[in-house]
Amino acid sequence: MARSESRPVVTLRSTAGTGRSYATRKNRRNHPDRLELRKFDSALGRHVLFREVR
Repeated sequence: MARSESRPVVTLRSTAGTGRSYATRKNRRNHPDRLELRKFDSALGRHVLFREVR
């Protein structure tokens, strides 16, 4: 399966400053802005906001 330029792999970094990150894919055509998701930060032990870094 070929990699698509319209669905690149993006890195989500924790806004809590713990350095934790997630890797995911997003559809650049439907969501051109930076992605923000609430995900679990294992260093803090709770859900925090993760933002896309470039």
